[in-house]
Amino acid sequence: MKRRDFLRSSAVATTAALLTGRLSAADASAVPAIDTHIHLYDPTRPAGVPWPAPKETQLYRPHLPADFKPLAAAAHVVGAVIVEASDWVEDNQWVLDLARDETAIVGVVGNLKPGQPAFAADLKRFAANPLFRGLRLRGSSFPAGLDDPATLADLKRVADAGLSLDVVGGGAVLAPTLQIARTFPDLRLVMDHLPFTPWDGKVADLRTALAPLAARRNVYIKISDVVRVRDGQPVTDAAFHRPALDALMDLFGPDRVLYGSNWPVSNRLAPYATIHRVMAEYFATQPRFVAEKYFWRNSLAAYRWQRRGAAASL
Repeated sequence: MKRRDFLRSSAVATTAALLTGRLSAADASAVPAIDTHIHLYDPTRPAGVPWPAPKETQLYRPHLPADFKPLAAAAHVVGAVIVEASDWVEDNQWVLDLARDETAIVGVVGNLKPGQPAFAADLKRFAANPLFRGLRLRGSSFPAGLDDPATLADLKRVADAGLSLDVVGGGAVLAPTLQIARTFPDLRLVMDHLPFTPWDGKVADLRTALAPLAARRNVYIKISDVVRVRDGQPVTDAAFHRPALDALMDLFGPDRVLYGSNWPVSNRLAPYATIHRVMAEYFATQPRFVAEKYFWRNSLAAYRWQRRGAAASL
């Protein structure tokens, strides 16, 4: 075989192996990742924080980029999206200021409540920053009905701005999320923290509940609450988690699943390295391109995050 032909055939074989070949657990752990769900805050600020409460001793201390970056580097996480849990409007600016010079942060999901008189002005102000990539809507913040004209107008503003909408609140918010997805088909919605714990061991119930949302192509899910604790220890056995994860992958497919840790809240369950490893071991059974979609490619589609820092090379 001529050298030119040999090199061409080798390149084709290598590409095919990368796309279709299964990964070892170690290789899957080394796939670069964007963590789409971390919280940064500082209870020592003069104003304090609305969350977490001082009684939550594991969480009630500063959690800042310097705390996150060593954990991320060890797991090959090259960038992160901050999800703002505080409902203080000016904390949106605080976290944007924090992210300004911290290139490990590729996006910020802010916290504003649709339907409020100042929503339009606040959204315009924060969205002027290219790091501001969307809003977080918590179950307790959902309006009593989604027929309120002011709320609908504000959700349209989010969609028209090309931003995303994270939804958190468990099974109780599935119905209103579906209504939003149907009303605003151009709005990218991200359902946070699946699989929900009430469905543990009830895969059929999981499938039934999520099937209507899975049918909406503008809905993504964050597989970010996987590890469970039994007898005081995190469950890391892949066989325990596989039924629910297989169901989520079957419902939403490889293009609408996102990696997120929920750090530092995840510390209640297991160390960051364990949270990441459980998912890496699951995706080691998938083709490499599927692992890459979960760990970073889909997050770019969902959030359109900023290419900066180490993430710029993806």
